[in-house]
Amino acid sequence: MSALGPRLRPCGPTLDGEAVERAFEALGGLPATAAAWPALAPIVAASPYLAGLMQRGPARLEALLSAEPEVSLDRILMAARSAPPDEALPAVLRALKAELHLLCALADLGGVWPLLRITGALSDFADAVTQVALAGAAQAERDAGRLTGVADPDDPLPGLFVLALGKHGAGELNYSSDIDISVFYEPSALPLANSVEPQKVALRVTQAMARLLSEITAEGYVFRVDLRLRPDPSSTPVAVPVDQALEYYGSVGQNWERAAMIKARVCAGDRQRGAAFLDALQPFVWRRALDYAAIADIHAIKRQIHVHKGFDDPEGPLATAGADLKLGAGGIREIEFYAQTQQLILGGRDPALRARATLDALSALSDAGQVAPAACAELSLAYARLRSWEHRAQMLHDAQTHRAPVDPVERLRLAALSGFDDLAGFDAAVAETRGAVNRRYGELFAADEPLSSQAGSLVFTGVDDDPETLSTLARLGFSNPAAISAAIRAWHHGRIAATRTARGRELFTRLAPRVLDACAATGTADFAFARFAEFFSGLRSGVQVQSLFLARPALFDLVIRILSVSPRLAAILAKRPAALDALLDGDFFEPLEPAAIASAVRLEATRAPPGFEAAMDAVRVAHAEQSFRIGVHLIEGRTDARSAGIAFTALADACLAVLAPAALAEVERVGGTYAGEVAVVALGAFGGEEMNARSDLDLMTVYLPAPGDEGSSVKGWAAETVYGRFTQRLVAALSAPTAEGGLYAVDLQLRPSGTAGPVAVSLTALEAYYAGEAQSWELLALTRARVAWASSEAFAARIGAAVETALRRPRDAASLAADVSEMRALMARERPPSGPWDLKLSRGGLVDVEFTAQHLQLVHAGQGGPLSHGTLRALEAMHAQGLLADEAFEALERSWKLSRRLQQVLRLTLESGGDPSVEPAGLKALLAQAADVERFEDVAPRLAAARAAALAVFEATVAP
Repeated sequence: MSALGPRLRPCGPTLDGEAVERAFEALGGLPATAAAWPALAPIVAASPYLAGLMQRGPARLEALLSAEPEVSLDRILMAARSAPPDEALPAVLRALKAELHLLCALADLGGVWPLLRITGALSDFADAVTQVALAGAAQAERDAGRLTGVADPDDPLPGLFVLALGKHGAGELNYSSDIDISVFYEPSALPLANSVEPQKVALRVTQAMARLLSEITAEGYVFRVDLRLRPDPSSTPVAVPVDQALEYYGSVGQNWERAAMIKARVCAGDRQRGAAFLDALQPFVWRRALDYAAIADIHAIKRQIHVHKGFDDPEGPLATAGADLKLGAGGIREIEFYAQTQQLILGGRDPALRARATLDALSALSDAGQVAPAACAELSLAYARLRSWEHRAQMLHDAQTHRAPVDPVERLRLAALSGFDDLAGFDAAVAETRGAVNRRYGELFAADEPLSSQAGSLVFTGVDDDPETLSTLARLGFSNPAAISAAIRAWHHGRIAATRTARGRELFTRLAPRVLDACAATGTADFAFARFAEFFSGLRSGVQVQSLFLARPALFDLVIRILSVSPRLAAILAKRPAALDALLDGDFFEPLEPAAIASAVRLEATRAPPGFEAAMDAVRVAHAEQSFRIGVHLIEGRTDARSAGIAFTALADACLAVLAPAALAEVERVGGTYAGEVAVVALGAFGGEEMNARSDLDLMTVYLPAPGDEGSSVKGWAAETVYGRFTQRLVAALSAPTAEGGLYAVDLQLRPSGTAGPVAVSLTALEAYYAGEAQSWELLALTRARVAWASSEAFAARIGAAVETALRRPRDAASLAADVSEMRALMARERPPSGPWDLKLSRGGLVDVEFTAQHLQLVHAGQGGPLSHGTLRALEAMHAQGLLADEAFEALERSWKLSRRLQQVLRLTLESGGDPSVEPAGLKALLAQAADVERFEDVAPRLAAARAAALAVFEATVAP
């Protein structure tokens, strides 16, 4: 062997002659430097960083050129290993790192050392400095009295060891790379002083070691240190106890972590315990028998990377300018994954395939017949080229980069260091190499479903954001790709119930790209993902739901559309994923028939065990599923607002039909049977069959005592007590939350005497009250009364007759109009609309239309005019009998239908008082569809015009 200088060859053209002359003069014309200048000149011209190293240390350069490179390397490594662990240690190691960088660069660019010798030298130095940094950190703990014993340079802290991972572990370290290390310890083996906590010592040592290596000073730094490949880095300390680590890998360790552990080796510390730890991990890394799901998940590591088409497009995905040579399409990662995925599948049965280094792994796979020799040769050559270009990109400015510069001047520097005379030739070679890698990568598991997106790669393994994935997410329309990536990686780590099991995580690997594509398809990717995240995080388990989504892609797309516009339906699905099963029923999208809704509720109730609480839970289950069905019909445009109101009312009737008898039976179970009659009267939107997704229930309980009240219960309760308790039980059954959720808010204030009167009223008291005491507003409310449930049909008929009698008493039209006008004015003062989207209270909105219909009914009922508990039905009947002019009817009908359509959508999608103008495009499109206009911007003007016309009719009708 001979000295380095004479063996150097020029790496490429000299780009800047003046810079070379200035550098030559600054170096002082030392003999070895002058002799090697033809080889040094291109380096000085192309690399500001290397030129600076040379000029800051001419004697160091002269020494390196005058010695054999292996001798220089041994000297540097020996100096690093023997550096004393004192305060001068950081400066010593930084100086040695600079000398090693210069040596490796000269040997690499001058064609003296091959790639693997370069990466091996860098990795050996990383081992040496990690060991000495650990020794320095441990010595500080001894000096503080927290550790006992005498320092051993070969084992600075018994019980604690450092694993090298990634390229460091494989001996493939980059020229300007960080080092991936993980620190583990056996608490009982640490030589601790009395009363010293092992975890605190391990943390201080690890942090001090990392700080010594990575802290940047005037002399630079030694290595950037990355500790995030330890188990679950977001929730574990930087040093992990061995038992805790083994438990993690054995329970929730992922396949990408198995791939990372292929390259793991002990690089510092207690090597005996480190080797035992790696032995204990062998069953996790190398599984001898893999089930289908595990193989599919390993395949998924590869399939998340997008295989591009059109390799020859100079401006396409494989363009060289800005290309990520490591993580981009056709980059180093694809070659590593190509080898690692097959190692994981086959290495459990064939130990010969367990090589740490990528090129060794490719060779072993080829020898075993698992990779074609041509593929092995092509990928091995590409790996060497990509790594050498990556090194040269880092040599330009000592930057931790893997990208070819976008700037043509900078990229020409990289081309010159790579031996190219012109930029076009370099760009073509990079594109050709990346294309070859991407093609070979695409052949692997070619028959499997892709787990990338048409927009690009979607890789969520590891702890770092993948640059290609962030670009893909941005193209899909996500405004904060890093946040989306972090959320999905957290789900992959099993941080929610849906992915806590291995099967759940395997399914999510397949589902994740579909989630992102489906969210993007809504046009509001951020909003849709936020709603999906709320739903997905709320699932109690995920295997069944994810399996369903994967088996039914069209169903999944529908669910994403639903989630993107309706938080209410999202909450139903998160609480009750079984509601999804209803989507698979053939009759899910059949018209919403009240009888079918009632039948579904009854069926669920019959399946429940006996008892009041069981009935409450059963009704809540049925209610959630049927509410979901009605909501989907609305969102998908399969029903109109009027039909939806009837359907929501039918659902409330059905719930009442189950819970009222159950409440009565519960009262009788406690107090004994009672021979009277009872009914529940619906009022308000419930009575008018005009409910929406968030309507409450306006109720009134009416009873008929037993003859002579002699049928009192065994406890002697009178009718008022029996039916008062019944009402309380019923309200609880309808409104109290249970494990299955809630149903409705219940309002009893429309009963006679309001909150001042008893919660249940006798039929006699009802008749007397409406014959004399009732005020006009109470009579208006009574127009919407209907019997929703009764203990007998005969009693229901008696109540209906009593209501009609009260409504048909003659009224003074002028007096009634004055009352209505005054009531509306009072409401406008005390309950003003919350904004322009308050469809109920805005002038000309639902309240004004309702008051007009109710007023007309009371005015004409005494002369036999029509009565109807529904607002629109009442207006239609008035119009049919000539009691409402065509123009007035059309104005009221237009405002009512438009407001109801919009209200149904808004109540399903927004919280009260929400402003749809700031909501995503999907909701705006729904509102435009509900208003029968092309654009959302046209909704407000149309609504304003309809309200103005309806308000004019109201004022003309009730003018005193």
